[in-house]
Amino acid sequence: MTKAPPLPNLSISPEKAFFIVAMARQYGAKDGLTDPESGSNATDDGMRSVLEDRKGDPVRAELDSFIHDLNEDEQIDLVALAWLGRGDGSIENWDELRAEASRAHNKRTAAYLLEMPLLSDHLEEALSKFGHSAEEYEGSLL
Repeated sequence: MTKAPPLPNLSISPEKAFFIVAMARQYGAKDGLTDPESGSNATDDGMRSVLEDRKGDPVRAELDSFIHDLNEDEQIDLVALAWLGRGDGSIENWDELRAEASRAHNKRTAAYLLEMPLLSDHLEEALSKFGHSAEEYEGSLL
């Protein structure tokens, strides 16, 4: 029986990655403006504005800040994880996937990731390939 090769090491901790998954899921659940003429009182518009994606959204701001504050290696891993979960590579070619993420790295990592459809799903899928599940980290999310 052949032994599976060891999994690559991640620079970003699973706790941080799953925090981003949870926040991205919250952010991704928001809609575009449903009533651009609504008043400023959420109860007046049936609380619909709570789920609207607006400029200055606090969830996006927190997520953007959190990703921006990661060190460069953690940001590179995060992009590579998103690509892995999206199906752009496999765990077997992690080093190549990560090298490509490193070449593409710039100061727009947060903006790039937050514009990616299904970011939370892609990250969760990739983390599962590294043997991690959200259930492991539910109580310990930052």
